[in-house]
Formats: sequence, structure tokens, C-alpha cells
Amino acid sequence: MPSAGTAVAGALLWGLAMAASAFLNLYYWEMPGRIRFVVLLYALGGGLAFPVGLTLARLVSRGRHWETTLAAAFVCLLGATLAFTGGLFALQYRSYYAEWHAPALTLTWAFEFVFTILTALYQFVVLGIRLYFPLGFAALAVTSIWFARQRR
Repeated sequence: MPSAGTAVAGALLWGLAMAASAFLNLYYWEMPGRIRFVVLLYALGGGLAFPVGLTLARLVSRGRHWETTLAAAFVCLLGATLAFTGGLFALQYRSYYAEWHAPALTLTWAFEFVFTILTALYQFVVLGIRLYFPLGFAALAVTSIWFARQRR
């Protein structure tokens, strides 16, 4: 398990890096009011993902070579960041469309719930992942190298 200081500091830095990546991609294309929510979503997703990704990377790379540790950090941080940010996006998407859905815990509601979440995740994959390039990808590479060097 990572230390509490590493997890908190890393979560703050990782969240800031993901927010900066989203901000830089949206700055010239969107209005400032619309950017705030997306940047906050990416910051929160990154902040929540870092401790989980770091813990998974440590478990996967335990006792392995430097290259394996680097790859584990890369894949685990990437997967956790996409999962948490996509999950937060899907929750927000669902809360927006819940107004027009059937009453809770009915069969119709269950179908609407599942397909709304799947649609949100699809939309995140198609439109949201591009906001991680190039700054988020560079941060991922630097963080993975830091993790691999720390484990040696």
C-alpha cells in the first residue's frame, strides 16, 4: 500500500494534471462557464484514480523487473483514470436524464438506467478521451517512470 502522504500528494498532483489537460484542450473551443464543470470532473476523476491506480500497480509489479513495473504503472494509472472519470461522467449524465425516466425500480427504469450509463460511457470514450492528449499522456509517462524508478 502506498503511504498516506504519497497517496494524497499524488492524488492532488494527478488531479491537477488531468484538469490542466482538459482545460488546455477546451480553452479555445468552449465558453468559460462550460469548461469549469468538465475541468472539475477531470480533476476529481484523476484525484480519485491515483491512489487506486498506484495500489494496483504495486500489486501487479511486486518483485518484477523495471520494465514490468513501468508497464504496470502505465496501464493501472491509465485504466483507473479512465474508469473513475468515465464513471463520474456517466453518473452526471444519468442524473441529467433521470427527470425523463420511468419511476425507480421498475423494469422500464432498469432498461433506461443501463442504456443511459452505456451511452454515457460510449460518449466519454468517443469525446472525452481526446482531452487527455497531449498533456495527460505526458503526465502518465512521467508518473510511470517515477513509479518504476521508485520501486528499484
